[in-house]
Amino acid sequence: MDQVTFRSDTVLSDVHLLLPNTRHLMKRLNGVGQPVFTSKFRILRDIDGKDSSDDLPVRESSDASDVPRDEDGDLDVVRRPRDTTSDRDAVCPIILSQSAATSSDQDEDSDEEEESARDIIIIEHTMATPLEDVGKQIWRGAFLLADFILAQSSMFKGATVLELGAGTGLTSIVMAMVAKTVYCTDVGEDLLNMCQRNVTVNKQHFEPQESEIMVRQLDWMADDFCTDADLEFSWTDIEVADLHDNTTFVIAADVCYDDDLTDALFRTIYRLSSNMRKPSTAYISIEKRLNFTLQHMDVSCEAYDHFRHCLDQLQQMKDGKMNFKVELVKISFPQFFQYERVEQLELWKVTAERLNK
Repeated sequence: MDQVTFRSDTVLSDVHLLLPNTRHLMKRLNGVGQPVFTSKFRILRDIDGKDSSDDLPVRESSDASDVPRDEDGDLDVVRRPRDTTSDRDAVCPIILSQSAATSSDQDEDSDEEEESARDIIIIEHTMATPLEDVGKQIWRGAFLLADFILAQSSMFKGATVLELGAGTGLTSIVMAMVAKTVYCTDVGEDLLNMCQRNVTVNKQHFEPQESEIMVRQLDWMADDFCTDADLEFSWTDIEVADLHDNTTFVIAADVCYDDDLTDALFRTIYRLSSNMRKPSTAYISIEKRLNFTLQHMDVSCEAYDHFRHCLDQLQQMKDGKMNFKVELVKISFPQFFQYERVEQLELWKVTAERLNK
């Protein structure tokens, strides 16, 4: 079942739409009944810069003069003749119910983990979700930030890093390849369970260097950490203290698509950075999405414009406690993953420093 039904509120990432993987199969239903797909993403070069894209299949170019055309010059497509002799009715697969994970599913997970090479990242994700579930998909901003992490691996080596809005966990997994501790955070039990599965199946990428990824709930709308021991993905007091004492980097990939969430993101960045013992730097990737609106009768980027407004407010803020410096990172670093690095992709650096009282 690799077909997606679209509704008026359906959102589909360009990663899934334009660059389908050879291993792109529906695997199971998640806790809310959504189809979950498994994709494999190859790291195209070593961290030291050695290109491994030669191992990928290359599509050969064809001469346009060799393309068959009809007498009008249109493309002549040879179609398969319809079989009129068969009495069989066409059958379309329909999922009738959701079943619990079986031992065969677990065996399949083990097989995938064993066969995955050191340059393959396996990610479970959904496709064509409502807007509130877009974190379950993979977006180009995650790949852009992952490229930057691998290109600047020496900067993140041995660091403690917090990811906000981690979604499927892809960027946290890449970060753990060079950092020491990664707090991979988002909100929603179903999403966090998916993220934890991705972390587990990709542990061969970060366990050899004794790195650790901890999947935790972090709600930007809340004022504090969830420390209820009865809840999964809650924080311990030790983890909260470690986050405040040792974190030097905060990352977020393509999380600014709703104005209220963007406001909450910047409030969270301010609150966390003001409680950190060490100066911290945030890297935020975003894709500028152009939309034609009837309200403006023109092309606009309202979500992006609000993001830029929040950046300006943060940099201009004078509260006597914190000082923030904002700068645009030049997108000139190598590309480690196969995706379309469009000109609308941006990476912003926010440096936070506590002022002396």
